[in-house]
Amino acid sequence: MEFLPLFFDMKGKRCLIVGGGTIAYRKAHLIAKSGAVIDVVAPDICEDLSGIVKASKGQLLLKPYEHGLVDGYTLIIAATNCLVVNEQVSRDAQRGNIPVNVVDNPSLCSVILPAIIDRSPVVVAVSSGGKSPVLARQLRTKIESMIPSAYGRLGDLVGRFREAVKSRFQTIDQRRLFWEKTLDGPVAELVLAGKELEAQAALTDLLESEDEAVVGEVFLVGAGPGDPDLLTFKALRLMQKADVVLYDRLVSDEVVELCRKDAEYVYVGKARSEHSVPQLEINELLVKYAQEGRKVLRLKGGDPFIFGRGGEEIERLAELGIPFQVVPGITAAAGCASYSGIPLTHRDYSQSVSLVTGHLKNNTTDLNWEKLSFSDQTVVFYMGLTGLPVICQQLIAHGRAATTPIALIQQGTTRHHRVLTGTLETINAIVAAEKVRAPTLIIVGEVVNLHDKLNWFSPSV
Repeated sequence: MEFLPLFFDMKGKRCLIVGGGTIAYRKAHLIAKSGAVIDVVAPDICEDLSGIVKASKGQLLLKPYEHGLVDGYTLIIAATNCLVVNEQVSRDAQRGNIPVNVVDNPSLCSVILPAIIDRSPVVVAVSSGGKSPVLARQLRTKIESMIPSAYGRLGDLVGRFREAVKSRFQTIDQRRLFWEKTLDGPVAELVLAGKELEAQAALTDLLESEDEAVVGEVFLVGAGPGDPDLLTFKALRLMQKADVVLYDRLVSDEVVELCRKDAEYVYVGKARSEHSVPQLEINELLVKYAQEGRKVLRLKGGDPFIFGRGGEEIERLAELGIPFQVVPGITAAAGCASYSGIPLTHRDYSQSVSLVTGHLKNNTTDLNWEKLSFSDQTVVFYMGLTGLPVICQQLIAHGRAATTPIALIQQGTTRHHRVLTGTLETINAIVAAEKVRAPTLIIVGEVVNLHDKLNWFSPSV
């Protein structure tokens, strides 16, 4: 380990920055967040940097750096474009045992300023020892995706209860076990869901109770159209917390693999030629597992509230008072269209979008064809492969031109992403010749003509 990571309390402490340009401003912007008093010395100081110095109640020293200026400071930053000056600042600071950072010159540094994930009071620092600041920033981005912004509020809540927990539990091990259960349980989830008052009450009850009640919860999570990179941060977090995972065929294998490895997996999906778990049975499975005190992930392709029956599934949970969360996902219409270079709206071609299911509850395609046949709109059909001949026939019969462009997107956003285009008059023959299989999405409208020009996604199978 080249550098020992430490966290300094800089509140009210004085920091000297040598240099008055953009780089000095960036360092000052970071250090100001710690509550430090910042002085800057340089012949010219940019306006943004001056503002930070004044806000910290520091001083602007409009002159070149001089030997001895480092005396009395807690931290020194050298951020000039002159190596001679930076070397002098480093020597002066290290001679006085004052921590010094020289920007982009690790050999002159006694401390390194890391890339920071700020979820105060939780702070995570990433450093490459000055060898690759860009790599450190990239790692910071990856870590940020795993730490929700609400973790700061969770840290504040825990801090307010520390003394109470010390009073209740006499040993370090007892306190550790209590906090492990708390931070991996409903209290933490309430905070992360924005329900801080409920979390505080739950933590109070937990602390006062002799035995922790068994409480389950259901996470209704949108898995998006297939590409795992399209998952939300919150979806990934809950996927790693679940004890039981209920998933269907619209969830890609790559997404399923991101779930907690030791969870119980229950497949509840179907293909057209196979039996499936009835919807009512899925609803009762969610209830059953939650009442056992387990964290249940219901992973659904796309968005659970757009042709995903998400509302049906949580109705039963709401009736029984079972806690649940709903995490939206990128719906197939948005994901597949974007990956196919087909804007769903375009001021030259389409002023509205209709999202329609091509497979109704009574197994018909009895839709409002007259409304769907307006020429200045885009119509997206979910689950419409089987009913494609009827869709084309009815749209033409109700006034949509037979030459209207249509696209069929198979396994959109995945490495098997495939787009077939034609017209209402020709698409059925194309589909028959190409042996298309579900899941597919159908887009009808003039915007389909933009596919050839804007198509950017070329998956490698």
